[in-house]
Amino acid sequence: MMTPFKRLHIVRTLYRSSQNGESSSYLLGSCKSYSSALSNGSEGNFRSFYPHLLKGYDGFPFGGVKPLTLRSTMAAELSIFLNDKRMVTTQARASPQARQMGAQISITSPGFIYEPYEPREKISFWKRWFTRSGWRRTKNDIILELKSAYAIQKLRKAGYSKTQFYKEVVNMYKEINTLIANGDKRSLRKSVTEKMFSALKNEIKQRETASWSQVYWEMVEPVVKIRTLRARLIGVDRKDLNKVFIQLTLEILAKQKFAAYDSKGSVVAGDKNKEVLVRDIWVFEKSMFHPGAYWRLCGRISPKT
Repeated sequence: MMTPFKRLHIVRTLYRSSQNGESSSYLLGSCKSYSSALSNGSEGNFRSFYPHLLKGYDGFPFGGVKPLTLRSTMAAELSIFLNDKRMVTTQARASPQARQMGAQISITSPGFIYEPYEPREKISFWKRWFTRSGWRRTKNDIILELKSAYAIQKLRKAGYSKTQFYKEVVNMYKEINTLIANGDKRSLRKSVTEKMFSALKNEIKQRETASWSQVYWEMVEPVVKIRTLRARLIGVDRKDLNKVFIQLTLEILAKQKFAAYDSKGSVVAGDKNKEVLVRDIWVFEKSMFHPGAYWRLCGRISPKT
């Protein structure tokens, strides 16, 4: 039986691993160990690792899970997304409609960002490990990171490569910003979700109202930094846990040049010769159950200091 000291050591190690910015291999390994324990019908072993996770906390649906004797990979799916009353998938009612766009397929988005990223306030070591509120906070932090780890693990099974994805994100970031600057709504529609397209159309319209006849935008390459802040899965069919969308929240730090001109060609905002360091938080989304589905921008989150 695991001693309290050993349990504390594991939890502390998990937390330290979660501070790397994106899901670590340690957390991914932990998810696999959960799947293994559940597949063997060993709920007791899982409880001894960290009993608080089975209670459910802040939307993590472990509460109500009864002893399992599953022997397939579905055990992992159920352990994270399913309880005896409700699933995360019930929050999305999007139908799996598709429309052809050239050689690619655009999938109808669920239309919302699931658990939008917010930076977590730092707390002292003493408060974290020697107060009840600190322990609750640590538990919540670990749960948030385990959700991301699980989503990344699912994505990797589908052939995800972080290096390749980041290259794609940089290209999408440049393309979308350029299309916004040019007011090219027709081309923009293919790169963003339906709800995001509506928001960007309004943004372009407001810009025209403000007498910005022309906008110049340029990104100075390479990007300064790019990292994954959060990963989430959204189910759209409670009878089939494989029908999910994945959302990746990325922080993009890049030097940019921007300028806006009126109808006479006079500068009304910015300076095209001046580099400005800009921090953006963008959420990219992709269907994991439609062949030919591709990444699209589904939201932007205002960075908080």
